[in-house]
Amino acid sequence: MARVVSAVGILGWIKLRTFTEDPARLGEIGHWLLRTPQGWREMAVEEFAVRPNGTAAKLAGCGDRDAAGRLKGADVAVRREALGDAEEGTMYWVDLVGLEVVEESGEKLGQVESFFATGETSVMVVAGPKERLIPFIPGYVKSVDRAAKRITVEWKADYDT
Repeated sequence: MARVVSAVGILGWIKLRTFTEDPARLGEIGHWLLRTPQGWREMAVEEFAVRPNGTAAKLAGCGDRDAAGRLKGADVAVRREALGDAEEGTMYWVDLVGLEVVEESGEKLGQVESFFATGETSVMVVAGPKERLIPFIPGYVKSVDRAAKRITVEWKADYDT
């Protein structure tokens, strides 16, 4: 959902690069998971602010600039249950990871491994016999059936060349 960019000030605040549509939503979640070189650790959010110059947070146990600096580069995630249900007409990427991806003709392309954002477009990483990067837009993604655990796409073999 975010990455720690740097320490801010001397009181242990961190600056974040958020990957969510609404950065303020991240501040509504009381505990974050941070992936550091030592592994995942859960930290409580004490304060949170979306400012014109970026998003910042103060985490429990992070009392000074040095402690905040040690978190630089850490990925920020939250537990799935903290997100609640997606709004009508929207989906969380995490709910699509692992779904089977099939071409409209029925050819199985693989499974959703992950997503990443490229400006306005999300890209679906499909792991299979050949890794494919498929833009997650209506021109390529024809349907998402979470009950059947399947995403149907229009993706011809020559798109991969």
